[in-house]
Amino acid sequence: MSTMFCYQCEQTAKGTGCTAHGVCGKDPMTAALQDLLVYAAKGIAGYAHLARQRGAKDHPVDLFVVEALFTTVTNVNFDAARITALIRRAAIVRDTAKANYEIACKKIGTQPETLSGPAAWQPAADDAGLLAQAHEVGVEHRKQTLGDDITGLIELVTYGLKGTAAYADHAHVLGVEDDKVYAFFHEALHALTNPKPALGDLLGLALKVGEVNLTVMGMLDKANTGAYGHPEPTVVRVTPVKGKCILVAGHDLKDLDALLQQTAGKGINVYTHGEMLPCLAYPGLKKHKHLVGNYGGAWQDQQKEFNEFPGPIVMTTNCIQKPHENYKARIFTSGLVAWPGVTHIADSNFAPVIAAALAAPKVARLNISS
Repeated sequence: MSTMFCYQCEQTAKGTGCTAHGVCGKDPMTAALQDLLVYAAKGIAGYAHLARQRGAKDHPVDLFVVEALFTTVTNVNFDAARITALIRRAAIVRDTAKANYEIACKKIGTQPETLSGPAAWQPAADDAGLLAQAHEVGVEHRKQTLGDDITGLIELVTYGLKGTAAYADHAHVLGVEDDKVYAFFHEALHALTNPKPALGDLLGLALKVGEVNLTVMGMLDKANTGAYGHPEPTVVRVTPVKGKCILVAGHDLKDLDALLQQTAGKGINVYTHGEMLPCLAYPGLKKHKHLVGNYGGAWQDQQKEFNEFPGPIVMTTNCIQKPHENYKARIFTSGLVAWPGVTHIADSNFAPVIAAALAAPKVARLNISS
């Protein structure tokens, strides 16, 4: 597959859609597989929604749907192999959701419904087959069959759900969840499987996504402040400190906390970048004296700024762009973030990052801009 179509973010080429290669660095294969993963999540959601209506819930199923949505957000997962693995796992999770539904029906003495579309989908045996399947469920296919207006609303709902899933995942990592939110993800995704959706229904669903997103943002605030205290006015250092260093970007406070704990007493200074700047105001994080300040500006400037930073860089949850070869070896990813050929920290054990920081050349003063 040599072409693609993606217009889910503000980076989109010419404001109309990336059709050859993503401005973010996404390749056509990855874009197609992400579309297929979302399609698979809709199939899971259909049976999970019906099961929940009959009193059956499955927490691992709930979490998988959220993670599947989050992993397809712009600047999160660019690794086609990892997405392929998620697609294949999605079929197994869907079967679990279906079994839950059938058991729930049996308990109350009703005949289970057999769903079609994504709920009946099976992954192809090889990559070529998966790409062919993805071509049949992408945005361009919907535009051809449903028209621009309906397709636009479907995508608006879908992207809203993706963003809400990102917040929900962050909150869950810190122990804050709401079953009603999981229920809404399933309900909304199932609604998007309607082959002939009404414009008014989609508009109402889009507004509901916004409402639920506000709820989830409140959950995330509760999670962050519950774990690390309420942010307080803080003077942030934006000039370098002599010594070994690690840069942390993205959004995940728990990953930053784990890294700070693991680097304590090792003579390594930790800096935030981009959206991690607010972390310096949380009492539970700024108590670590080796969290010395912020380096750089917005995430979209990372290619220049990461090139100038002399130590390893940890990308948490998202915001990664295609790394230049001259600093790619110093990039590490965690959580759902992934880039082909980049070392991934899957278990919050940042020993490889610490080793890279300690092995970096000792400098008298970091030659970095701020």
